[in-house]
Amino acid sequence: MGMIRRLVAGTVLAGLLFSNAWAEGLPKINEFYFDEDTAAKPIQAVPPEQADVVDQLMKLRERGRKGLEATVQLASIAYAEGRDELGAKLYQEAYATVSESSVQMRGLRWNQGWDLYRRGEVDAALGLWTRAAESARGNPGWLPPTLALALWKQGNKADALAWYAAAVRTEPTQWGSSGEFARLLPAWTDAERAELAEVQQAWAANPPAWP
Repeated sequence: MGMIRRLVAGTVLAGLLFSNAWAEGLPKINEFYFDEDTAAKPIQAVPPEQADVVDQLMKLRERGRKGLEATVQLASIAYAEGRDELGAKLYQEAYATVSESSVQMRGLRWNQGWDLYRRGEVDAALGLWTRAAESARGNPGWLPPTLALALWKQGNKADALAWYAAAVRTEPTQWGSSGEFARLLPAWTDAERAELAEVQQAWAANPPAWP
């Protein structure tokens, strides 16, 4: 019971931190987002299609090899299976091993943002993505489509269109239609790309002006 209470307490604390991050508000929209962010990619130690992926990840943790990557991948698996408390606990372990201003911290926030988004925790995901963007150099290219997706899901359609417009301003031939989404967003699910296509269609029907 003590362990369960500690896990639940940690999850509640994490939720409060995410809520506070979201309460700080969205970043200011800039005109262009050309910068690449090496931290914005799935953190994986083992190919996820392997049948024994969990066993392999546990062995890596035991051996102290790729410990951070293994921990994060296990956390993502836990979230995907609906074990949110375990997922949050594993992320907390990972956060404790990296410095606040590191690329690894940004990658952790980016990844947990996606895990939470896919569990329906849109506010928490937005909070983490906002903090990840704040620590990135320049204007990361992943930010406009990602925030557009989450804000649209949240029902905040005006802000979603404003962020999508930033993606189009940056690369009009890529984001002006949904035809390149599979190539541009390989880590997204079909449902996520389809939802962003709704944003694209709404943008095309009435593109917001800049600024």
